[in-house]
Amino acid sequence: MKTPILGSAYVARSVNAADASMVNLFPEVVPEGGMEPAFLQRCPGLLRHNIVGTGPIRGLWAHQTRGEDFYVVSGFEVYKMTSLDATPIKLGDVTGTGPVSIADNGTQIFFACNPDAYIYDESTNTFGQITDPDFPGAATVGYLDGYFVFNEPDSQRIWVTQILDGTQIDPLDFASAEGSPDGVVGLIVDHRECWVFGTDSTEVWYNAGGPDFPLAPIQGAFNEIGCVAPASIAKMDNTVFWLGADARGQGIIYRAIGYNAQRISTHAIEWRIQNYKNMSDAVAYTYQQDGHSFYVISFPTANETWAFDAATNAWHQRSSYAERAVIEGAFEPTAFEPTAFFATTYINPASINGDFARHRSNCQCNFQGNIVVGDYDNGNIYTLDPDVYEDNGVAQRWLRSWRALPTGQNNLRRTAHHSLQLECETGVGQSTGFAQDPQVMLRWSDDGGHTWSNEHWASIGKIGATNTRVMWRRLGMTLKLRDRVYEVSGSDPNRIYITGAELLLSGTNG
Repeated sequence: MKTPILGSAYVARSVNAADASMVNLFPEVVPEGGMEPAFLQRCPGLLRHNIVGTGPIRGLWAHQTRGEDFYVVSGFEVYKMTSLDATPIKLGDVTGTGPVSIADNGTQIFFACNPDAYIYDESTNTFGQITDPDFPGAATVGYLDGYFVFNEPDSQRIWVTQILDGTQIDPLDFASAEGSPDGVVGLIVDHRECWVFGTDSTEVWYNAGGPDFPLAPIQGAFNEIGCVAPASIAKMDNTVFWLGADARGQGIIYRAIGYNAQRISTHAIEWRIQNYKNMSDAVAYTYQQDGHSFYVISFPTANETWAFDAATNAWHQRSSYAERAVIEGAFEPTAFEPTAFFATTYINPASINGDFARHRSNCQCNFQGNIVVGDYDNGNIYTLDPDVYEDNGVAQRWLRSWRALPTGQNNLRRTAHHSLQLECETGVGQSTGFAQDPQVMLRWSDDGGHTWSNEHWASIGKIGATNTRVMWRRLGMTLKLRDRVYEVSGSDPNRIYITGAELLLSGTNG
């Protein structure tokens, strides 16, 4: 029988109800002519190109009109780069420690560091802090019809700079978002409209060409859902995404449909988020690769990262390993890693047992066709590369768990599981190195996901061995709840494409 390995991440409050983990894998739908209606593929790895400053990377920006350079905020410094591998050019220093909101008007780049802000003028090659005495500080910034639009920290006010000059602010060029008495936490400009997010509500403003203040709220574009984390606001797929909050609660992720908020997070994701000690520090970015549009949101305090794929409306988890130690030379095969390998770093075996950490990416820009991301902990600049199967030389572990029987087919009778065959692309070993014979690990739980069996390893084929069968036999009999959950995972640096799984079992009268 086909066992339902395909799908998305959904681990419910009770694992007995649902225990479908999906880490560093995401589904792609096959519209016609495929072996199955979908398949699972590995998330892109991190290919390091440069080290910029000491980090963390707080912001990245590719110039909208000049594609030959991009900007990096690393720690307290701002750098300009003309290519991924070029020597970074330091422009100046900034304040703050949190995410930096960035916008440009074609000539000037505005860095909002909350509360201070800075302007780099490409035409004069000058960088400096905004010192206009009427500047009230900026938490987030966007660009609209020649104006930089920003929100004043800890207030209801939004401001505009002088047209095409971010260094000059008129003391009367502000307005208050007064549809609700809540304060403004952040804004974003999308389709020439400025979305203004409060703690409990959202307003949308447009350029009305007013003589005193150019922007005005759009009538009817008011929503009683606000935002709990200003750095979670991002745009993708012709709309806006954010982590929401209102007078009734918080922790739901939304996308805008017109001027309305549509919930896209699941109950499982929301339960996870609402149990985090702090969700207000969430940071998000979006990117598009191979037709998939991803909203990637990390929770620094909780040390977890989730990703939503707008192409499939499916969620998965992204993770990076924490480095345990620096080891020179090789180490011998163990129960955790059956193939010895040579490396300067190796992963904590505890991570193999499920202790995943947040993904290392912290922010993103699209530069010369590359998806560039920065590290949350140091000055590393990476590209997200689907043909790289590790994170800057550190193993990237993928994992999928699922219920052995399709929904509604468990009759609570004991079953003998004779074999499980993973349907996947095989013969994907490397020509050299430790991953010449890549392995997949299987384990299972007979109590719905509370406790797990020992590990069972199988090869997915040396290079060219495309007829390899990835199979495990004599898998025992279900016990206790008669409810088996399978889990497959791996960390070898090879491509992974899973099209399904075939389970051979027989029932008993017990």
